[in-house]
Amino acid sequence: MYFDSFQTLMHMDGHGPYVWAAYAITLAVIVLMLLLPGRRARAQLRQVAGELRRQQGAPNTGTTEET
Repeated sequence: MYFDSFQTLMHMDGHGPYVWAAYAITLAVIVLMLLLPGRRARAQLRQVAGELRRQQGAPNTGTTEET
């Protein structure tokens, strides 16, 4: 193994904070790139479903009741 201990792996002769920060930022960007489009698509589908219900005259399924 290249590093003698976990501490030397994390330190990397003083370059560790930069290397691990770069890995963390890259991982965060990849996770966001995978999650955000799905959330956006679900929100768009909810919006389209609501518009279709309004066009078809379906009763409101919200929490308020009209008397």
